[in-house]
Amino acid sequence: MEEKMFCYQCQETAGCTGCTKVGMCGKQPEVAAMQDLLVYVTKGLAAVAAALRKKGEEVPDGIGHQITLNLFTTITNANFDQDAIMERIRQTLQQKQKLLDKLGNAALPEAALWDGSGDWTEKARTVGVLSTKDEDIRSLRELITYGLKGLSAYTKHANVLLQEDSEIDAFIERALAATLSDSLSAEELTALVLETGEYGVRGMALLDKANTEAYGNPRITKVNIGVGKNPGILVSGHDLRDMEMLLEQTMGTGVDVYTHSEMLPANYYPAFQKYPHFVGNYGNAWWKQKEEFESFHGPILMTTNCIVPPKASYQDRLYTTGAAGYPGCKHIPGEIGEKKDFSQIIEHAKRCAPPDEIETGTIVGGFAHAQVFALADKVVDAVKSGAIRKFVVMAGCDGRAKSRDYYTRFAEALPKDTVILTAGCAKYRYNKLNLGEIGGIPRVLDAGQCNDSYSLAVIALKLKEIFGAKDINELPIVYNIAWYEQKAVIVLLALLSLGVKNIHLGPMLPAFLSPNVTNVLVSKFGISGIGTVEEDLRLFFGE
Repeated sequence: MEEKMFCYQCQETAGCTGCTKVGMCGKQPEVAAMQDLLVYVTKGLAAVAAALRKKGEEVPDGIGHQITLNLFTTITNANFDQDAIMERIRQTLQQKQKLLDKLGNAALPEAALWDGSGDWTEKARTVGVLSTKDEDIRSLRELITYGLKGLSAYTKHANVLLQEDSEIDAFIERALAATLSDSLSAEELTALVLETGEYGVRGMALLDKANTEAYGNPRITKVNIGVGKNPGILVSGHDLRDMEMLLEQTMGTGVDVYTHSEMLPANYYPAFQKYPHFVGNYGNAWWKQKEEFESFHGPILMTTNCIVPPKASYQDRLYTTGAAGYPGCKHIPGEIGEKKDFSQIIEHAKRCAPPDEIETGTIVGGFAHAQVFALADKVVDAVKSGAIRKFVVMAGCDGRAKSRDYYTRFAEALPKDTVILTAGCAKYRYNKLNLGEIGGIPRVLDAGQCNDSYSLAVIALKLKEIFGAKDINELPIVYNIAWYEQKAVIVLLALLSLGVKNIHLGPMLPAFLSPNVTNVLVSKFGISGIGTVEEDLRLFFGE
């Protein structure tokens, strides 16, 4: 039977081979086609921009933003709105034509020259993932593309806080253009994979700088998980600038603000803690949103991924902004540097009942690198005394798969002299467990969002310096990471670029890794999947 679509960029892809009828995320074939076409024209724009740079010409302001927002739009669960995606294709074709006029004659790939003529759906069928026939070249091209999608997401978050890095923009253009070239060997593409990881570190450092300069260094915080008595707005996704604007505009309105899923770490920033109507966090990881959005009663603002196709009962309360979009949901516009107008969602909240209480108490977070460095003496003493035997990095993503209860059981079964370092929504599998402390140090140290995995790398490098280790892999740190989508891919590539080896990745290895590419990652970096909890505990701890 003819495939209606093909997508295997996330962990939930059907049969761990590829979604061919409809996306497991809920993405329809028509949307998948337009996302494929958006990636294609974005690669074309990048190729023209890279050619301009090679000639020593300047690339106009805004091209980098166009490319990163396009890629961000195609990340899993970010945008399901076909009309919005088609509009981005039109804008990209217009921008590309302007650059072509400026570039003049040059040897360019077909993607750079396509003018948008003909049937777009038919065109999309010829330029998707499977248009690369060689399995290994396809695997490497997709690994690079997915890493660039993750890097683009982090870069975009820094850009909205007016932090820029033109060298990152130039690399994204060059790397995207390289995925169009049939002249590159598997070895050359493998080198580009690792270079993508290097720029991943740089991109996460840029975002860390943007966040901390704007909002202060995260600090240890007890976050309320109960509710107040006022109607509220629930903010999900990752964009802290959106959070800031909403908190400013809800001051004195009688509307409370809550975080959800990956927005939880907003509670750790000093700049946000001054708002008395910032109540705390509501709910858990993204995949539980259908039940939790129902019981919240008020409007929900999706600032980025991860959107689960909403139930009709609350779809009118779901708002999107930035790269996010869903057909039938109101979208709040605003470009980089603009102040968004959230008055519509605030007025909507005033008409709603307060949220139902689904849990009570607090959870502790805020252990980004600056806070951990403040505890350095205590941490080092605990390691030297043997009170802390090992750190276990359990960063990454959560998801719906039942097999992910492995991470809860693994955390519960860890020896009492271990400390979990985490970032990303994977923490919801264990951040509400009572795992206790070691000498006043909580056994779960949450650095923040998935992009805050940068903090975990900085902490590891600092420990390497303190203990005088020659190799980062000599440290008492093991890596057992869960993945779901493309931002986890760039985090993985960033760790590989830093020389980290023997990472365990689950709940299953990505479908886009061909057997030969997997073998390279295994032989060169020791990457492996997960086993049972008991098997992995014996492997990591010999018990």
